[in-house]
Amino acid sequence: MEEEEEAIGYLDKVLEDEDDSEPGTPTSPGSPFSASEKGERDAGKGLEMRKLVLSGFLASEEIYINQLEALLLPMKPLKATATTSQPVLTLQQIETIFYKIQDIYEIHKEFYDSLCPKVQQWDSNITMGHLFQKLASQLGVYKAFVDNYKIALETAEKCSQSNYQFQKISEELKVKGPKDSKESHTSVTMEALLYKPIDRVTRSTLVLHDLLKHTPADHPDYPLLQDALRISQNFLSSINEDIDPRRTAVTTPKGETRQLIKDGFLVELSEGSRKLRHVFLFTDVLLCAKLKKTAVGKHQQYDCKWYVPLADLVFPSPEESEHCPQVHVIPDHELEDMKMKISAIKSEVQKEKANKGQSRAIERLKKKMFENEFWLLLNSPAIPFRIHNRNGKSYLFLLSSDYERSEWREAIQKLQKKDLQAFVLSSVELQVLTGSCFKLRTVHNIPVTSNKDDDESPGLYGFLHVIVHSAKGFKQSANLYCTLEVDSFGYFVSKAKTRVFRDTTEPQWNEEFEIELEGSQSLRILCYEKCYDKTKLNKDNNEIVDKIMGKGQIQLDPQAVQTKNWHMDVIEMNGIKVEFSMKFTSRDMSLKRTPSKKQTGVFGVKISVVTKRERSKVPYIVRQCIEEVEKRGIEEVGIYRISGVATDIQALKAVFDANNKDILVMLSDMDINAIAGTLKLYFRELPEPLLTDRLYPAFMEGIALSDPAAKENCMMHLLRSLPDPNLITFLFLLEHLKRVAEKEPINKMSLHNLATVFGPTLLRPSEGESKGHLTLASDIWSHDVMAQVQVLLYYLQHPPISFTELKRNTLYFSTDV
Repeated sequence: MEEEEEAIGYLDKVLEDEDDSEPGTPTSPGSPFSASEKGERDAGKGLEMRKLVLSGFLASEEIYINQLEALLLPMKPLKATATTSQPVLTLQQIETIFYKIQDIYEIHKEFYDSLCPKVQQWDSNITMGHLFQKLASQLGVYKAFVDNYKIALETAEKCSQSNYQFQKISEELKVKGPKDSKESHTSVTMEALLYKPIDRVTRSTLVLHDLLKHTPADHPDYPLLQDALRISQNFLSSINEDIDPRRTAVTTPKGETRQLIKDGFLVELSEGSRKLRHVFLFTDVLLCAKLKKTAVGKHQQYDCKWYVPLADLVFPSPEESEHCPQVHVIPDHELEDMKMKISAIKSEVQKEKANKGQSRAIERLKKKMFENEFWLLLNSPAIPFRIHNRNGKSYLFLLSSDYERSEWREAIQKLQKKDLQAFVLSSVELQVLTGSCFKLRTVHNIPVTSNKDDDESPGLYGFLHVIVHSAKGFKQSANLYCTLEVDSFGYFVSKAKTRVFRDTTEPQWNEEFEIELEGSQSLRILCYEKCYDKTKLNKDNNEIVDKIMGKGQIQLDPQAVQTKNWHMDVIEMNGIKVEFSMKFTSRDMSLKRTPSKKQTGVFGVKISVVTKRERSKVPYIVRQCIEEVEKRGIEEVGIYRISGVATDIQALKAVFDANNKDILVMLSDMDINAIAGTLKLYFRELPEPLLTDRLYPAFMEGIALSDPAAKENCMMHLLRSLPDPNLITFLFLLEHLKRVAEKEPINKMSLHNLATVFGPTLLRPSEGESKGHLTLASDIWSHDVMAQVQVLLYYLQHPPISFTELKRNTLYFSTDV
């Protein structure tokens, strides 16, 4: 029993328990330890993290060996029948399907048998680098397996189709459960098991990476693990080098009379359905094309759908444009649902990358993300942009932003000021022109985030507060208003609109907006003259077309925007100047952990003090707010994301702090978003986060572990290390948030959305602590914030966690490998 406690108690030994310090005692920003003591502590902590990484890996290694055993189990009887008159498979087929499995099994069995006693009789000076080095040196067996893998799968599939007996065997192979598991065995297909060795090399490499991170450089294991990691990484890159290198862009040929002025992807409404087109504006012609489907390895080409010489191109006025079939508009909630799906997949991709996950898993997620983003790109635009050929037909594009429509129109009109001739292209000329599109294009990728390079800025996530003050520079009085657009999911969306200021040359709006940013990098302001003439109705969408007086765009520079003060700016557009101010609030900037001066209330008071005073397991404020949200707010769209009115939240805070008898009456009358806001405020104002300052570094390290088994081991151990009031309250909140997410189709709050709202609230360290942990306070959607969100998401996605079960299980191994 002592050994088991020692195995899981690394944090209790390494980090002194600061929970029992007296209220008001500073929790040392300046450490009381000397540099050498601190170094010793850090080294000790690293060695204990080694223990956790190894324990988890050992558990997953046991499962892997069981999987290989299950794969080998039918091999002997199949071989036995191969020489009889009624063979199920030939010896050649058996050899192909089970190629090198026996060798791999023996290598890992020997490795496991050598490593297991070392972990069970743990000693910080123990060495096991030689075992990993030996394992890495035997990767040649895996190379042979990988080379044969495709043919093994094909052979197994063919044999299944032609032999019913083998089909039955390969559909249900029994894998033994781990020693401590309640499950005696699970059923797995042969195809799934044949993939395990490929997966395992990646897993072992990740574990080596984790081990090295937590092994002191002067430890005898360090050079051996480094060598093993080098061999493993070289091996992985050798089997992955088939991935084709990035194409290089071709520069525009010089001296051509016909130049490409502008190109981009637009959605065309063609025969009643939406099609993505690549549109090219040359000096004398507008060409609409689509990429041809070509065989793999063949040079990509464009297929011309239509072209209009600029001399023949006209923009029909709204009253001139012929009526077209009704544009089918996708409801907002469907678009929002898709954005949530994309955000969740994006988070999965980040997690896989952070954990150095399989490239196959990342590619699968990216493919799914691309499909969803492509759907969004096709279905969200609704602003009509019609082009007419005076000698023929009209074409209709749908855009997501008035800004784009205005840019295309202005670019075309500028070219039309030159002396242009009408013409007809011969088929050869058209072929040459379309052929040049591929070389000349400036926009190479469909504008979706899954096409972005990894090193591109992820943009800002949080809230942009914008005050549109005034505008000047108008030549004559008009009815004026502004709209604000930000980029989101690869395209621009209109987010806010000021009121119309009538009959003026100097409108004074002074209106404030809060705009949610989802990876945004730019803000656009458009200034319009309002048109009240009913004859100017657009037949495409029955909207009166207002005239754009000016438009401008600014980059959202994280350094400039992320200050506590308003940042005033001016956008100049066609001689008009619009004055505005903005400031950015991230999802974690609102966290202020200042301990309350009076200990009688609940806000800013330690959770252990509150539960002791109330003689409760979970603070009354948490129970009451959750009960009220579950009673009447669980189906509220955006619950916990939409802000409540600040004065209502402050009123509730005062009532809870005073322990007023009217709390329940007030709760039942209050707007549900204010109640949700009060609960968030309570957790934000705790003097230290619910998951504690002491454990914060370990949560950050635990969530970054690459190996799922080691991560499970560590994350459950960390929960067990929390003080009881914190743990019970956290589990209580966790179950509530899961119930909220069950209503996602109605309330639009997924587990990912809730983790984004609550992760930093429950984890971000107090001011004194955070200095050491946050790399840059201004780096808002920083690595730290993402990790805080990932920690909560990890527990939200986990099967139910019970307090008693958690406390009883001293060693917790994952069976999900």
